[in-house]
Amino acid sequence: MSKSYRNSTEWIKQAEYDLDTAYSMFREKRYIYAIFMSQLSAEKILKGLYAKKFKHDPPRTHDSVYLLEKIKIKLPHNHRNFLEELNDLSVPTRYPHNLENLLKQYNQKRTEEVFNKTKALIQWLKEKI
Repeated sequence: MSKSYRNSTEWIKQAEYDLDTAYSMFREKRYIYAIFMSQLSAEKILKGLYAKKFKHDPPRTHDSVYLLEKIKIKLPHNHRNFLEELNDLSVPTRYPHNLENLLKQYNQKRTEEVFNKTKALIQWLKEKI
């Protein structure tokens, strides 16, 4: 076990904190950051599942689909499709190529949808911990 090992409880706390931050960003109409924090919260809950299963730090990756495959949890179809979509948003929201286009794409309605789906996904995954 590495010195920096974070147990599943710590990952869950961080995932919940990031989801709260996503909601705060949404309320402030900072939609790109709301999307980014939503993705990060899903990533961290998966890292929590990984830590619980393997009793060591998860791989250093932002690829949530990769983490899911390592953990070997079968998500319901709707959550799997959404996780793949959310996973694809990690880089563009972190390093937007064209901010104006991204802001048009992720308006209030779309961002709220992403947030709500992330919240449902995290709740489903927390039940597996």
